[in-house]
Amino acid sequence: MYEKFFSFTEKPFNTTPDSKFFFPSVKHLEALNSLRYAIDERKGFVVITGEIGAGKTTVCRTLLNQLDINTKVGLVTNTHLTKRELLATILDEFEIEYKSGSKQKLLSLLNQYLIKQLAQDMNIVLIIDEAQNLTPSVLEEVRMLSNLETEKEKLIQIILMGQPQLKAKLENPKLEQFKQRIAVYYHLESLSKDETQEYISHRLKLASSNGTLEIFDKTAIDLIYAYSRGVPRLINLVCDSALLSGYVLDTKQITEKIIADVIKERQITETVPAEGGALVHPIGQGASDPAEWTVPNRININ
Repeated sequence: MYEKFFSFTEKPFNTTPDSKFFFPSVKHLEALNSLRYAIDERKGFVVITGEIGAGKTTVCRTLLNQLDINTKVGLVTNTHLTKRELLATILDEFEIEYKSGSKQKLLSLLNQYLIKQLAQDMNIVLIIDEAQNLTPSVLEEVRMLSNLETEKEKLIQIILMGQPQLKAKLENPKLEQFKQRIAVYYHLESLSKDETQEYISHRLKLASSNGTLEIFDKTAIDLIYAYSRGVPRLINLVCDSALLSGYVLDTKQITEKIIADVIKERQITETVPAEGGALVHPIGQGASDPAEWTVPNRININ
């Protein structure tokens, strides 16, 4: 609606994890490079944690777009699974045909597949999103997957992504063996105040058709940071609403007052009981919508 008014080619603050808008902050680059290193070196286990909306999914989408044709990726987004359901989901992701059978039989089929892929010099990567929802017993099953290896390297690289609760869950003494298998762990923190300003300018530049960046004044950005605490998803939500307000008010300068009004409206919405009496808060909505993972070819990533 407001794209033409601000001379944008597209909306700069969509909340979908578009890798085109990947912001290379120090934190996000470190997370991305940690993932690349673990996959390229076949390290086995990687754990990436971060608050809701910190940008974990965008980092992974950026990773997917950088992997070569010799890497096959499977994505697990539903983590409310039993051990057998997890194995079946993994087989489905890699398009491995199977009939109903024991968990051990499914594991054997996966192992056979991985050995064939290694012989073809293929690197197999499994990404499990929202991993904090996995029960300790299912996490232990994930650990067992790391036993699928040759004398020299892992047959499958496993990336667990989740909220900070995942780290807390891994402190369980029963998961000590799991913790020992983690080759790379990275916690993705929110943006600083300066990074928030750079983030906003970065997205405006990518979406602008004429290079216009001076849309949000400094006091507006200060208020955005105070509200969002540097969480990219909240920054996007506030900025998108503010641009719509600017369009409605026929002004191309987003001021502190406009941001204050947007935040006030959002706070009213956040305290309105949703169906069933639950309070609605945007930072908790769609933490990881499976639709966000839609990739044209998510098994063979070019």
